[in-house]
Amino acid sequence: MPTTPATAANSPSNGAPEAILLELVDEHGNTIGTAEKLAAHRAPGQLHRAFSVFLFDEQGRLLLQRRALGKYHSPGVWSNTCCGHPYPGEAPFTAAARRTFEELGVSPSLMAEAGTVRYNHPDPDSGLVEQEFNHLFVGLVQSPPRPDPEEVGETALVTPEELALLRAGAPFSAWFMTVLDAARPAIRELTGPSGGW
Repeated sequence: MPTTPATAANSPSNGAPEAILLELVDEHGNTIGTAEKLAAHRAPGQLHRAFSVFLFDEQGRLLLQRRALGKYHSPGVWSNTCCGHPYPGEAPFTAAARRTFEELGVSPSLMAEAGTVRYNHPDPDSGLVEQEFNHLFVGLVQSPPRPDPEEVGETALVTPEELALLRAGAPFSAWFMTVLDAARPAIRELTGPSGGW
């Protein structure tokens, strides 16, 4: 994990991998503590803060990513542009912009908040659970992605019609439709009524 202001003070000096902590929240999104990342995802799951980003190009196409095969959770499936977890105390907006750059090598422009959604999605393949209070963001991407291969297997820019075809033949993350549907009002505002989203 890259060193950021949120992690520099907690980086171990012995070279051992540092524990990644997530921010635990109540049903209203209020912080109530922290938990180690994998522990928070073990069944039945602990409710924690997360974010999901949806970026569109100037033609109104959605940038998707296929998660790298080496990911411990939901490897090889397609999902929204970027998703992840803020560090404890890190603003969701800051985390969303940071991870989008770390994973895809792009900085979103005109990124805006698009509400929140709470969900509980078990992953039958891994046995892990996404119990999340998710902050949604929409924005524009104006440069080609340069994905980190450890995070992203491939990317695609899709229209709503192309997304429907892709979903018919390829696996998607368990949370994808939940976050997409929750973000649709902001997506339509960004892409316009003719975008079809």
